[in-house]
Amino acid sequence: MITPDRQKRINDIRNLLLIWCFSVLFFSCNTRHSDTLSKLDLSGKWAFRIDSTDVGTDQQWFNQEFEDVVTLPGSMTTNGKGNDIGLSTPWTGSFLDSSYFKAASYKKYRQEGNIKVPFWLQPEKYYKGVAWYQKQIEIPSDWKGKSLEFKIERGHWETMVWLDDQLLGTENSLGTPQVFELPGNLDPGTYTLSVKVDNRVKDIDVGINSHSISDHTQSNWNGMVGELSIKAKPLVHIEEMTLYPDVDKKEVNVKLIIANGSSSKQTVKALFKVTGREENQPREEAEIALEKGKNNFELNYAMGDSPALWDEFTPNLYEMSVQLNGDGFEDIRKEQFGMRKFATKGSRFTINNRLTFMRGTLECAIFPKTGYPPTDKEEWKRIINVCKSFGLNHMRFHSWCPPEAAFDAADELGFYFQVECSSWANFSTTIGDGSPLDTYIMEESERIIKAYGNHPSFCFMAYGNEPGGKHHKEYLRDFVEYWKIKDPRRLYTTAAGWPVIDQNDFNSTSDPRIQGWGQGLNSIINKEAPSTDYDWSTITSQWEQPTISHEIGQWCVYPNFEEISKYTGVLKPKNFEIFKERLYENGLGGMEKDFLMASGKLQVLCYKADIEAALRTPGFGGFQLLDLHDFPGQGTALVGVLDPFWEEKGYISAEEYSRFCNSTVPLVRLSQRVFVNSESLDAAIEVAHFGEKALNAIVPKWKIKHSDGVVFARGDLPETDIPLGNGISLGKIRHSLSGIQKPEMLTLEVSVNDFVNSWTIWVYPEKQDLQGESKVRIARQLGAKEKKYLEGGGTLLLSLPKGSLKYEAGGDIAVGFSSIFWNTAWTNGQAPHTLGILCDPEHPAFAYFPTQNHSNWQWWDAMSHSNAIRLDHLSNGIKPVLRVIDDWFTSESLGLLVECKVGEGKLLISGIDLMKDQQSRPEARQLLYSLERYMNSDAFTPETQIAFDKVKSILK
Repeated sequence: MITPDRQKRINDIRNLLLIWCFSVLFFSCNTRHSDTLSKLDLSGKWAFRIDSTDVGTDQQWFNQEFEDVVTLPGSMTTNGKGNDIGLSTPWTGSFLDSSYFKAASYKKYRQEGNIKVPFWLQPEKYYKGVAWYQKQIEIPSDWKGKSLEFKIERGHWETMVWLDDQLLGTENSLGTPQVFELPGNLDPGTYTLSVKVDNRVKDIDVGINSHSISDHTQSNWNGMVGELSIKAKPLVHIEEMTLYPDVDKKEVNVKLIIANGSSSKQTVKALFKVTGREENQPREEAEIALEKGKNNFELNYAMGDSPALWDEFTPNLYEMSVQLNGDGFEDIRKEQFGMRKFATKGSRFTINNRLTFMRGTLECAIFPKTGYPPTDKEEWKRIINVCKSFGLNHMRFHSWCPPEAAFDAADELGFYFQVECSSWANFSTTIGDGSPLDTYIMEESERIIKAYGNHPSFCFMAYGNEPGGKHHKEYLRDFVEYWKIKDPRRLYTTAAGWPVIDQNDFNSTSDPRIQGWGQGLNSIINKEAPSTDYDWSTITSQWEQPTISHEIGQWCVYPNFEEISKYTGVLKPKNFEIFKERLYENGLGGMEKDFLMASGKLQVLCYKADIEAALRTPGFGGFQLLDLHDFPGQGTALVGVLDPFWEEKGYISAEEYSRFCNSTVPLVRLSQRVFVNSESLDAAIEVAHFGEKALNAIVPKWKIKHSDGVVFARGDLPETDIPLGNGISLGKIRHSLSGIQKPEMLTLEVSVNDFVNSWTIWVYPEKQDLQGESKVRIARQLGAKEKKYLEGGGTLLLSLPKGSLKYEAGGDIAVGFSSIFWNTAWTNGQAPHTLGILCDPEHPAFAYFPTQNHSNWQWWDAMSHSNAIRLDHLSNGIKPVLRVIDDWFTSESLGLLVECKVGEGKLLISGIDLMKDQQSRPEARQLLYSLERYMNSDAFTPETQIAFDKVKSILK
């Protein structure tokens, strides 16, 4: 029972809650109304209509009502609009491999209802052409007499805008917001805003493979993403504010463009104020006389005696606020900036007069969830933090420019950006030959620097990627010279890749790499015996400017089919579905995880070699990986240790990767990786150090460890001071290996304070005894003598000379040590065609040849002298002792060591030539010894019976 007193208390509480709710509602309404005083948010539902024949302008669709609805920000694809995928889908991007349209292996993927393209991620809907978006807007009464602008943060691509039936203009920037000025002195009320978006490549062709538009990466989407708004500004307002920090003078040069849209001249007071880490920052005041139209004003703002500097270690940020006050109006403009000076010193880069080294990756507009780049800062912070955890300090945006949120995130986290002007002028177009693209690039560069130039993270700029055209060099020379004079806040180069010209602030070239495009098996990593004593000095010494090695790596890994479930957005991995089906059709289902992990370890080994070569090069500028994460297009380039979502695949962690990729990295110069125990380990120790400051009184340490972690030898190097730079010698190690009595894999580890790096080496006994008479006969071909021996119960090791397999039995498969470079589809089958080895390290065949289950440097010799055997040419389902992981496009069962019964005898077929030049090949001698020990033991019991003539049929 409720008493009267209790009822009164309940009523009082209800009244208080009502008052509170009303207050919150009133405050919220007033807050929203206050926001509308300056900005009207247009996100949400928009009317929509497809204009596939481009008749909407002539038929005045801006005066019509549309029946369909979409949600913006977004694209047609995110809204499920467009056409089903078919063989005639007009993709934007090159098909360098036409096999999809002809090969029988793709026939079932060319059928209606089962269209699957193997060369990039695939949307469920696709549309290239014109689409219209329409929204009713309400102009508030208190906007009367203000300057109004409509902003599309990122439209794709060309947009035309009407307010009712009045055309506001056309914009076509791919890298910056598209802004339209509304008619002056607009009356309050309801209006119809119509936007025509056209994502076709027309007279301005930036290049169909440009990542700003290509279906190889983000997709050629139609829509509008990011901020959609109408903003009201006073008739007198700051149109543009450009900040030029000067670290040496400890000041900021402020340049304003002030628009005076009133009917008369104005005199305004300007208050300049900087806020940041320091308190009591001084204020500057100025009185500015304004003519009608646009006015320029400039002021030098003193930053005090010790301004906080911005870099990767201390990303200190300031905010410049400029307030204009005049007769009946006020305008405030705020811009974030950092006190930083990015420059060059000879062949090196400097940040705030301190040496630095560029460790970068590419961002190629790879966003499978949406098909377009994110415009929220938190997602970009996530991506950048991942990059930093892997030891990187910068990112190159390959042929596109990121949105504002990316710059904001990089500013906060201390990360450097190389931005490009939305173009890869090659394949479908050229640059410098007088096409509309020439003008567009200059206009786009102006727009990009106007929009993002104040960001301290914006450190490098190029026109775009790998240009083509007879006159591209002359055009790009003018481009560089123009921007070096106009805006010295960053460094400029012609393009990523080429050309190298004297006017460049820095060079971007692919010459300093361990694998070049088209080198195949003639690259350093595939042709030269394993070592760590080479660098790029002979290449870089020809140039005075710093050099960044262009797109190093490109090392592939087998697809991670567990990744398929992550594709919950608009782009689907139909390519992965093809590859998985092919694997299972070839009887290798269930091996995909092993293939991923083993090929992943080889991929990491290749990247480590690439990165360390760059770090060893004295006076080098840096490198840009292709890529830290996978590139899902251009044939499917699985080149990342991370997947397209920037997540680890399981075979290396950020902590492990950052041992050889970091601001400070210990390095060794070894002339060899494989030793016999009569030799000594001779290593020159050095360090690349580009930390926040020099290191003083450091005692570097080294140790050699057995595979079980037990230390074989250790020591200290002389105490030293380590300045900033690389090629800094720390001393030498010379240690006898006579104490190693059995074949071993050892680890050499060097530490400089908390920075540790390591290298595997192998030591084999110089002399080894088979312990008794061998029953194994070794042959290099099969003839009547070998047939009689096997059928009579003999034990035969067939060591095949390289090149002895028939084409169809594996002679067409180019085997090298490295992983596949980029991919075979996009490189016209560039060698190598395989992804390393896979084996069971505990198999008795390897009892005297220490190995992991994946390729490591001791396998370089074998892979350089081998043929990969197509196992189905011997026997369906036969399992090899040593497998080679095939290209995912074919996923065939390949082997290097295969055992079988022939007649009454036992045969081990070695696709590795173990006999040629054996005296100079300790790995071959050791592997042969291990195989002979195995074949002489009771463990050698082949199960699969194969006829002698069947085995012989695979040989030339």
